[in-house]
Amino acid sequence: MMRGVWSLGGLVTRAVRFAWRESATEASDDTVEGLRLVHAVAGFPKDQVDACRDGRCGDDAYFFASNAHADIMGVADGVGGWRQQGVNPAAFSTALLRIAKRLAEAGRAPPTSPKTLLQLAFMDVRETKGDAFGSSTACLVSLDRQSAILHTANLGDSGVMVVRNGRLVLRSQEQQHQFNTPFQLCHPPPGFYLMISDSPENAEGVSMAVIPGDVILVGTDGVFDNLPDSWLVPRLSALHASYADATAVQETADLIARRAHELSRDANYASPFAVNARAAGFINEVGGKIDDITVLLATVAAGSPKENL
Repeated sequence: MMRGVWSLGGLVTRAVRFAWRESATEASDDTVEGLRLVHAVAGFPKDQVDACRDGRCGDDAYFFASNAHADIMGVADGVGGWRQQGVNPAAFSTALLRIAKRLAEAGRAPPTSPKTLLQLAFMDVRETKGDAFGSSTACLVSLDRQSAILHTANLGDSGVMVVRNGRLVLRSQEQQHQFNTPFQLCHPPPGFYLMISDSPENAEGVSMAVIPGDVILVGTDGVFDNLPDSWLVPRLSALHASYADATAVQETADLIARRAHELSRDANYASPFAVNARAAGFINEVGGKIDDITVLLATVAAGSPKENL
């Protein structure tokens, strides 16, 4: 992904760090029964060298977590431009979501606020000694089992969509400073200053009630830049009949990732990325967009969340 070098953001207040700790600790032994997410992951790194595993897919990162109140999942897309500066683009995105997973499992953020979880994880990365430098977009979602409400937080051009009974009922919008320059979190190495650096506060959040059978897709831009909604919605809709079947969820995730990967390498394909590029004035842009592709797919089902961990 193309990136600029001008500054836009600031640090997040430390006050949020303690906002949920007490109540989460008190409730940690009493898991709320109700709805759960049946989930799967699939993807392809753009270099096709390593498989997607252990929360990483090329420069992308992903996680699933569950605690007493919620099921949480998310993706982060490391900015590849850092490689030219001698920085591993996967370091920051992977560290960010590894910390987010740990905090989510510990119940350190309220189930109603994936944005708070993103804030806490970002602060932790910045305060931890090490070499987890770089920039990343992020998209996190949390299913509050008690209220049956899905909460989202999306920063940049990763995204989330929800399909119900064949209809698209939720679709996040990309956040861009300019074409192919999405909002992003940044933790630069010492000596780097004028980098694009947005705040977790800039993440767009949506809350919506969900019901059994709803299908939730969270993906990095490698998915949405290569697959239009018109292709995705029918495939997600087809999962409704077997929404509680983990095998069916995995097969659909594999299908989406495989198709995005195939089209990303089609030089003649009128991809969503190429269409948007032309609309932005890049009239010669054509073909798929070769990128890391990470698909998190989940269906809303009734029952214990422990059944699919």
